[in-house]
Amino acid sequence: MQLHNMKPADVASKTGVNPGYLSLILKENSNFMYQSGADSGFINPKHFYALAELCGHKVEKQYWQLQPTPQMNTVMAHLQSAKEATQIITLIGETGCGKSFSCELFTSKNPLDTFIVTAGSSDSLNDLLNKIVDALKIHGSSVTKSSKIRSIAEKLRMLTFQGYKPMLIIDEAEFLKQPALCAIKGIHDYIKNYCSIILIGTDQLVTNIDRFKKRNQSGIPQFHRRIKMGLRIIPNINSQFSIFINDIEDKELKKFLLRNCNNYGELHDILVPSMREADRLNCELNMSLVRRLLNLPSGDLLW
Repeated sequence: MQLHNMKPADVASKTGVNPGYLSLILKENSNFMYQSGADSGFINPKHFYALAELCGHKVEKQYWQLQPTPQMNTVMAHLQSAKEATQIITLIGETGCGKSFSCELFTSKNPLDTFIVTAGSSDSLNDLLNKIVDALKIHGSSVTKSSKIRSIAEKLRMLTFQGYKPMLIIDEAEFLKQPALCAIKGIHDYIKNYCSIILIGTDQLVTNIDRFKKRNQSGIPQFHRRIKMGLRIIPNINSQFSIFINDIEDKELKKFLLRNCNNYGELHDILVPSMREADRLNCELNMSLVRRLLNLPSGDLLW
């Protein structure tokens, strides 16, 4: 709260923790017990977990450590630059390179005015707008799409007037359909110079926009003009994964990981459950353990 100049109401809004509970938690020498009429007891642990998540404090042992990859550094730098200049930019990177992780990390460092929504493959325009409304905690917005866009814009402009530098991040933007892209253009036109908008996706996003543009679909040429000079490419992954696997002693396991993992996400999906199992069994992390745990077929290639 001191670091980010957050009020108790801000914390309550971000975490859902009752302001009364928060007051008790912050009280010096608190015993973390509440009294409400005839009801009393210890504050439910779920509230402490919510506060820990807001602070970035990991309650359980972390097997996947934060590493300053070139991809993370690039994303963080572009996000900071866009936030300061209130730009609309599009970040394009290969799947599994840590785009979403980096955005979540950036949001944790800017908790009051940075908002992430994730587009889904089956999302309609209304679904996307509802996600943004929920992220911004806009209450009582109208049911029409145009009024939701105005409510979103008004909330973001209001944050600017309160001294913040709001940023709206749309992750997995390759799933956005033509109506959603046009809605983002509409939001941008309302809040340009007040709020930065970031589209995060794979090169499929560029392909989709180009296809819409060639078909001259309504609103897409105008949308393309607004984002054209804001395209930013994230560096490709170094497939040697040196900063992640240097500490692994088993050469067979290293060879297996290098042959089968194409990105950080796949590396994570093999290593984390394997490290957890090695801890549980109090044994070394090696190829034999990984093969047993994941029930891998014989041979070096998975698929």
